[in-house]
Amino acid sequence: MSDKPQIKDDVLFQLLKNGRIEEFNKHRAAGESCDLTHGDFRGLDLRNLDVDGLDLCCSYFHQADLRGLDLRKTNLEGASINGARIAGAYFPSQLSAEEINLSLQHGTRMRYLT
Repeated sequence: MSDKPQIKDDVLFQLLKNGRIEEFNKHRAAGESCDLTHGDFRGLDLRNLDVDGLDLCCSYFHQADLRGLDLRKTNLEGASINGARIAGAYFPSQLSAEEINLSLQHGTRMRYLT
């Protein structure tokens, strides 16, 4: 699998890319699943996204709006949040504040504590 961010053909992925967060949440609530790993979410406004239990590993969130999201039950290992807006967001306890800051400031991929 490529390390580059991907824009996928998956219907639910496309809903996110097109800013249709509420519709994405409804599909997920109805039990639909999707593969969001390695996703390209650069510049997207993802506020109000139901991220509970999503696997977003190795995804790119450069300049994305993640404000207020509860990411504690979301897999973000290997994700990058360079320049993202994160005010009020909760992050998984496996991520140190230093990892989050390095990714936010320099675009490094976040590594979980072992």
